[in-house]
Amino acid sequence: MNSSIYSKDWDVQNARDIADKKVLSADVVIIGSGAGGGYSADILSKKGLKVILIEEGPYRNSKHFNMIEREAFPDLYQEATARKTKDKSISILQGKSVGGSTTVNWTSSFRTPKQTRDYWKQEFGLEGFDDQSMQPWFESVEQRLSMEPWALPANENNQILARGMQKLGWSSRVIPRNVKNCGNLGYCGMGCPIDAKQSMLVTTIPAALNNGATLISRARAEKLVFKGDAIESVIVKPMSKTGKTYNNHSFKIRAKHFVLAAGAIGSPSILMKSDAPDPNNLLGRRTFLHPVTVSSAFMPEAVNGYSGAPQSIYSDEFLWRDGTSGEMGYKFEVPPLHPLLVSVFVPGHGIAHRKMMEQFANMHSIISLFRDGFNADSQGGTVEIGDQGQPVLDYPLNDYFWRGARDSLLKMAEIQFAAGSKQVMPMHSDAGIYTGWSQAKKAINELSMEKLKLTVFSAHVMGGCGMGSSDKNSVVDPHGRHHQISNLTINDGSILPTSLGVNPQLTVYSIALRNATRLASEFTA
Repeated sequence: MNSSIYSKDWDVQNARDIADKKVLSADVVIIGSGAGGGYSADILSKKGLKVILIEEGPYRNSKHFNMIEREAFPDLYQEATARKTKDKSISILQGKSVGGSTTVNWTSSFRTPKQTRDYWKQEFGLEGFDDQSMQPWFESVEQRLSMEPWALPANENNQILARGMQKLGWSSRVIPRNVKNCGNLGYCGMGCPIDAKQSMLVTTIPAALNNGATLISRARAEKLVFKGDAIESVIVKPMSKTGKTYNNHSFKIRAKHFVLAAGAIGSPSILMKSDAPDPNNLLGRRTFLHPVTVSSAFMPEAVNGYSGAPQSIYSDEFLWRDGTSGEMGYKFEVPPLHPLLVSVFVPGHGIAHRKMMEQFANMHSIISLFRDGFNADSQGGTVEIGDQGQPVLDYPLNDYFWRGARDSLLKMAEIQFAAGSKQVMPMHSDAGIYTGWSQAKKAINELSMEKLKLTVFSAHVMGGCGMGSSDKNSVVDPHGRHHQISNLTINDGSILPTSLGVNPQLTVYSIALRNATRLASEFTA
């Protein structure tokens, strides 16, 4: 733990300790402490504004990060990593602690692809996202958060991807990572125990607290209270360790301006539960994942995929394989392999499952991240409110996705055999363990592509409060200002009008910095 980051003089509170029915006040309330909320808190507090930052998860720092899966997952992830789409066909990994998903992500840092930004301009009339306009924001974030291509040799898990791609004549590159003095431990997904990951937990949130901001953890924004076209206050309920609210206990925070940064499932759901204006029925719609398919292999030698930088090699060889609006493109990366999470995702049960787990040290996996939202057949999902008031993402998968999914399984198996694997196992309940490329190719082409058979997960959620040129095609304007609510800025991944095709943290950081800087100048003008 880097004790110089933390201060006993900070105003950090647990919502449970705030008196029932108490009313707090601030210049700005920020709901959510991830990429958007963290940067917003930093920029606005730096201007001398009184900022209250609320987070429904716990406040944890490096002294709590012990690299034990069974403790980290319930503490740091939404629904203890068990969050799924409405039909249970896609698992969703999202952070839930101070710093949000930035505390538990795998540090991969990519600028928004030009193809994506050009599509936003073409389809949504978004100006100001061209190279020249975004360059200073990208550079500012990259410098502050130490985003640089990983300089150490890739671990074997990543090297296998690079070797397979090279043998097949396909391209791969080194991933930029947001780390400083990294110990190359490999447990980034459970919180960095040495404060090397430059997440919001160790960068912008400490800066905001040093500027006098207040942080309230285990605090759920239950409802926004409106007065005319403005938000008057937010009703907050304390959260228990198990993720339940104390229904008989709440308090209120009044503010001049509100920043919603609760993520692409959380932000739309808060507005929906608050009966926020939605004249064109856009709220919660066009919510996008990067749906992920997986291929595992057993290598002749130990891979030890839990050790070393989780992601350091990637390939965009097939990301734009049929143009921006053609067939669904995908990006290759590898995931870190830890026993608890692997055992959940590996199909099968009983003795067969045990035998696979006995080969855990030799296991290798490739993931394909699909970009969604660039085609008429690619409309993403819809956030809904469930029977218990919980947010639910309905995300149907159609033939457009299934065609891409099969193609990705074929390519990943080919890569793994080219890299020297003797056994490849696509993550599909009907798939076997194949001992050669010809056998695998024939079998994969015969697999039934349908939900709950193919393993699909995602760690990237975007959209639902999309930005655009007018209220006819968007919830917010290009700077995150809500079209109908005069004192609301949405500043997180929910404002992205499509998925990105790359890991989203650098995009969200850069747009949040841009939007918060503009808001601060308006607020203090």
